[in-house]
Amino acid sequence: MEPTTYGLEVYRFQPRRAAVPGYLLVDVAAECSEGRNERIEWGYSTVSCSDGVLEVSINGAISVTLDSAEARLLREDYMYMVTGKGLIPIEVRRPGAYMRLHNPRGLKTPTLIINGIHMHRIVGMDPVSDARAKVAAARVKRGHVVLDVCTGLGYTAIASLERGASRVYTIEVSREVLALAELNPSSKRLADRRAVIILGDASQVIGLLPDNSFDRVIHDPPRFNVAGELYSSVFYREIYRVLKPGGVLFHYTGEPMKTRGHGRGPIVRGVVERLRAAGFTNIHFNDKAQGVVARKPRSL
Repeated sequence: MEPTTYGLEVYRFQPRRAAVPGYLLVDVAAECSEGRNERIEWGYSTVSCSDGVLEVSINGAISVTLDSAEARLLREDYMYMVTGKGLIPIEVRRPGAYMRLHNPRGLKTPTLIINGIHMHRIVGMDPVSDARAKVAAARVKRGHVVLDVCTGLGYTAIASLERGASRVYTIEVSREVLALAELNPSSKRLADRRAVIILGDASQVIGLLPDNSFDRVIHDPPRFNVAGELYSSVFYREIYRVLKPGGVLFHYTGEPMKTRGHGRGPIVRGVVERLRAAGFTNIHFNDKAQGVVARKPRSL
């Protein structure tokens, strides 16, 4: 499938080597404050302290120095971009929206925060393990063509490639989110030629995709109260249409409002009911991946 044939915009992902985790900067700055010299290499960045001055460099080229007062302002759960003008938090601020890479100490890979909400599960697991659990629940296998709805930092698309998917089409509505992903070292495999990023509103894009095109669909939308259209009967019917017969859908839901009523909460129960009405069968909740798995029948 060539997305441009269907009038879709393809985003060219270009990883940028400019990021360094805040906790690393904070640790070296602490050594500085004690009068000790330190040097730590992290990926393509080097953080060092000499004679009370903190220096950060990328590939030995771009270099930034901070005095003790500047170093005290650093936040350990942030990711910073090294530029010729200094260290800049990797974040987006605009009216009605705040996004940033969040990388607290002990987390293997950064997650994305949008308006205070974590886009990955980080309690008891890291974001990449979260993505791999979703891909495993979808039973992605070698040679599969996968549709990934809501790219984010791209961990689900990357995990699908790791399991042997021959092609992953991933839809993201926000250029800003993709710009943050380009600065995230753990997202660099989104530049793989097998990953095709479609820029657009998933509720509109999916209607332009051809019938019976995907072996697997992994649907990881924002919360219901943020993007209700991605939980609608109309959207589920479109997923059903683009899945190949026998194809599997994994729909991340979490377990919101689980305590209301018996069993799963009303949002999960509503998802199950609408998927069944759309024609899906073998519908069940996967506890490990925290979402609903459903299958399109092989024959109708």
